[in-house]
Amino acid sequence: MIRMSTPLFEAAGLVKRYGENTVVNGVDFAIHPGECLGVIGPNGAGKTTTIRMCLGLTAPDAGHIHAFGMDMPRDAMAIKAQLGVVAQMDTLDPDFNCAENLLVYGRYFGLKDAVIRPRIPKLLEFAALTHKATAKPGELSGGMKRRLSLARALVNDPRLLMLDEPTTGLDPQARHLMWERLQVLLQQGKSILLTTHFMDEAERLCSRLLVLDHGRKIAEGRPRALIAEHLEPDVVEVYGPGALNLAQRDEHAPMRALAARVEVSGETVFFYTAQAQPLLAALADHHQLRTLHRPANLEDLFLKLTGRQIREDG
Repeated sequence: MIRMSTPLFEAAGLVKRYGENTVVNGVDFAIHPGECLGVIGPNGAGKTTTIRMCLGLTAPDAGHIHAFGMDMPRDAMAIKAQLGVVAQMDTLDPDFNCAENLLVYGRYFGLKDAVIRPRIPKLLEFAALTHKATAKPGELSGGMKRRLSLARALVNDPRLLMLDEPTTGLDPQARHLMWERLQVLLQQGKSILLTTHFMDEAERLCSRLLVLDHGRKIAEGRPRALIAEHLEPDVVEVYGPGALNLAQRDEHAPMRALAARVEVSGETVFFYTAQAQPLLAALADHHQLRTLHRPANLEDLFLKLTGRQIREDG
């Protein structure tokens, strides 16, 4: 449950420019105790740059960050001492085994070995890596490496975790295990700032979502509330021979009138509607077509707000 007390972390009016390119443009958000705030958006939306500013790795050109009663960058070291970070890329030390990675990382925070060593068995157990304590990162699977990175981020007992696409590249089983561990942390009262490209991950973990595009905040709210605000409740996907003809704006495509909105992606036509039954009845006569009727979801929201066009990184 979200406890709407004083925010742990607040960002106001963040701006970052590189030359004439403004990659973050006036972004505001707050994170409360026990809350997971998800940040979603296309490639180049400004998600990673926003995270870097929150970590004090990139100085904003405008705006300010207030965390744990302190200000960034003035109190950067004290703020970082209460943060745990899992970056997009693997930053584990290949020369140390799992237990040693935790020990050495804890020393970066100025923690004594006498404090760190008792935490290591519990962190390895939390990451389901007890049996891999003496294995080096090169001997681990991708999912194990990500869980070790998460355990390492917890070595300083942080109040807020910042996770930048923590499950990218993992198979479904590894992703689900990672999600289970993150849910445990939320139940323990930890707060999380999460960037992700997986809409099911965002809906499963996040109390609230921040949607960025072209460096700006274009929407913010609870996942289901955002879906209800921006989308029709039902979606009918249609594909197969002749499906694209149904999206035409002429007298030969009467089914278009049965939907509030119609979109095309590749060979699939998406009908968005508040009442799907008349459309499904009309489609029943087209035996060559295949249909999928489902409720609107976060992926639909993402595509409506940011578009279906594929963007390159940067």
